Amino acid sequence: MSIVEMKVPTIGESITEVTLSQWLKADGDYVELDEPICEFESDKATL
Repeated sequence: MSIVEMKVPTIGESITEVTLSQWLKADGDYVELDEPICEFESDKATL
């Protein structure tokens, strides 16, 4: 398994931590530019 750095959009000043909650793509799937590949969630939002 490798580690990949992902940029997470700024949600708000009060949210400092998010958790990767769901992968939307499987290993080997083709991904278009700007296509969502996962969902993050915090105590206030899911993105």
